[in-house]
Amino acid sequence: MDATSQRFLMCRPTYFAVDYAINPWMDPTGPVDADLAIRQWERLRQVYRELGHTVEEINPVPGLPDMVFAANGGTVIDGKAMAVQFRDPQRADEAPAYRAWFEAAGFELYDPKHVNEGEGDVLLAGDVLLAGTGFRTAHASHAQLQEVFGYPVITMQLVDPRFYHLDTALTVLDEHTVAYLPEAFSPGSQAVLRRLFPDAVHATLADAEVLGLNAVSDGRHVVLPEQATDLAAKLRDRGYEIIGVDLSELRKAGGGPKCCTLRLRRQGEADN
Repeated sequence: MDATSQRFLMCRPTYFAVDYAINPWMDPTGPVDADLAIRQWERLRQVYRELGHTVEEINPVPGLPDMVFAANGGTVIDGKAMAVQFRDPQRADEAPAYRAWFEAAGFELYDPKHVNEGEGDVLLAGDVLLAGTGFRTAHASHAQLQEVFGYPVITMQLVDPRFYHLDTALTVLDEHTVAYLPEAFSPGSQAVLRRLFPDAVHATLADAEVLGLNAVSDGRHVVLPEQATDLAAKLRDRGYEIIGVDLSELRKAGGGPKCCTLRLRRQGEADN
């Protein structure tokens, strides 16, 4: 297994809080340790750098506690960046902040025609884009993704509100392999996944419930929540090197390593 050097965009959780509830993980009445969230995020950033990846950062904006979840800020492939349109008004102001960053960074920009929550629901898997729908990203956005990026788009219907983004129910391990929770998908989507990825790793519900599938892989190393022990063991058996991290504070808002990490693919850069 060969690791590929990757470039990520992250946002420090300076203003992290759980002030509202827009997914089943969020409880505004519960305690949140913002300092701990920052330390856990810093450890994740350190892990990426130790693996040889490049981490770029966008400045956090006061009043946007979920801006730390950079994966929702856009989809970036081959030097093209599709900006986002959030379903929930609480996150709406994140979209222009990320769009401005892409523009300043020199990406070819495209504006969404429909609700589209970025790489939270759009995952490049080899030569296809897996695109989630059912809770956040609108199905109508999938046609635009195909037109912009030129990859076949495969719709993935999500059915469990706990796994409201595709990246909470499926992770791309390399260009040929994924791991996923079957019951998070409709029967038809499960059938498609079996056809596309007959050697996929199936996660348990227990591991998905600690956001074990919200992982980041460079083709060899897989960074995932340390609480997802069964999934980690399965991946080790497949030959992957596992790096466990603790993002328990950010999980109070429904986020894990992948949520905090947007892949920046510039023109000509190799993928997994």
